[in-house]
Amino acid sequence: MFDFSGQVVVITGAAGSLGQVVSQAFRQAGAKLVLIDLHQENLEKVYAQWEHCLPCAADLTNEKEVQAAIERAIQTFSHLDVLVNVAGGFRMGALLHETDLDTWELMLNMNAKSAFLMCRAVTPHMLSRRQGKIVNIAARVALAGKAKMVPYVISKTAVLRLTESLSAEVKNQGINVNCILPGTLDTPANRADMPDADFSQWVAPQDIANAILFLASPAARAIHGVGLPVYGLT
Repeated sequence: MFDFSGQVVVITGAAGSLGQVVSQAFRQAGAKLVLIDLHQENLEKVYAQWEHCLPCAADLTNEKEVQAAIERAIQTFSHLDVLVNVAGGFRMGALLHETDLDTWELMLNMNAKSAFLMCRAVTPHMLSRRQGKIVNIAARVALAGKAKMVPYVISKTAVLRLTESLSAEVKNQGINVNCILPGTLDTPANRADMPDADFSQWVAPQDIANAILFLASPAARAIHGVGLPVYGLT
């Protein structure tokens, strides 16, 4: 359906459940891939045999490591066309007054800081070519507060507002910045955490991948600063 032949796509969180599906979708669409995750060995387990692929370990909360990963990508492929920020995390928490600072900082770092640093590192390269696509992963809870997950809600709200704000800065210079608002993803981890749920109501990772490819494609050239709901039947 989509053709990304000749395009260079950077995907964070590439070794995770959703990241693997997104990476495979772009691979099937012909893209060259820069696949970033925290541990090189996890990337090598999945992607060692892939062609036109640069597995690259980086701590996405570390400014220097993020910049080094992007510089390595440029050296390898000469340019970047698409950034997909899949990396992030979820922690169900306590009530606000019982929430520890470590949980607060963990969620802000994993979700908001990582997206900020990646967007900041990639944007100048896209501006120099006056073209590019950035797709972030926020969450449905970015639209309204929810009990016992304040750090997660705040971190994903930050991703949504980052998306809107960056879009306002670069949309007139050939760059589209949008994000996905997933419902509950049907992943092994979520099934283990919620064994009594109706999994048929959840969102398949492939459906998220399809939405990402759309937002990264020329078909979405008129879409700027949008949080696209992908809720399944939840």
